[in-house]
Amino acid sequence: MTTVLDQLREMTTVVADTGEVAAVKTYQPVDCTTNPSLVLAAMKDPASEALVSAEIAAGRAKGLDAKAVADTLTVAIGAKLTELVPGRVSTEVDARMSFDTQASVARARNIVADYAARGVDKDRILIKLASTWEGIRAAEILQDEGIDCNLTLLFSMAQAVACADAGAFLISPFVGRITDWYKKAEGRDSYAPDEDPGVKSVRGIYDYYKSNGIKTVVMGASFRNTDQIKALAGCDNLTIAPKLLDALEADTSDLPRVLSPEGATGVAAIKMDEAQFRWDMNADAMATEKLAEGIRNFDKDHNTLIALIAERMAA
Repeated sequence: MTTVLDQLREMTTVVADTGEVAAVKTYQPVDCTTNPSLVLAAMKDPASEALVSAEIAAGRAKGLDAKAVADTLTVAIGAKLTELVPGRVSTEVDARMSFDTQASVARARNIVADYAARGVDKDRILIKLASTWEGIRAAEILQDEGIDCNLTLLFSMAQAVACADAGAFLISPFVGRITDWYKKAEGRDSYAPDEDPGVKSVRGIYDYYKSNGIKTVVMGASFRNTDQIKALAGCDNLTIAPKLLDALEADTSDLPRVLSPEGATGVAAIKMDEAQFRWDMNADAMATEKLAEGIRNFDKDHNTLIALIAERMAA
């Protein structure tokens, strides 16, 4: 029997939402996406232990501090993942740089240089940046330099429009986190797939992009269940956690295609400048709160990663 996962792969690029080597070997996705939380998990992955130990030892020998080792380790894990997938591996700029365009650009250039020193061309990676106004401007600069970017922590149409205007290679709208917010705000336990606020948000963005000939890739992310994934079948890319990949692999039901470029409804282009972007974000409590929360959580995990490396370096 053909599984739902097999059917999905016929219409959508499936990306593994993990940085664990063993999981990538198992699911064989086209691309991988990582963030500080996933790099932290990879540190506890037995399949990555030799790589982690080698990077820590190398950093100690060079006299690097724990933060610098965290930076090199992130790239080392990404470089290893490029050996396992045929496509791209995303690597995230530090969350604390989310409101500093020039610092984000400088960090991105360093990431690209580190990959190059490891024999990985920039065409194999995506630089992940938070979808703040400053992060989007950093992406615009990097795209002009031929460095493709993945704009993450995206929760609103305003962010999606600004990312498209900047020429971002890919965006990652967060389905599950949008739904989480509305469940709490509306006192709901669940939504039918077609009523799910996270699903509706990504469908709207996809429709806008295809209606206006925008080439930026739409990659749905942050799923809570397989119904959300099925409701976005046909989206350009979907990044899916291992446990949900397992569930899709075990499901042999029919998967109809929901999204396609031909199904675009002709949504008019939206004019977006900084003032409009900030006003639209201010007017959207969900997007403002989830963006800020996401940046805080990524920074927290980054600091936890640095502390863990410092502990191992001191051992």
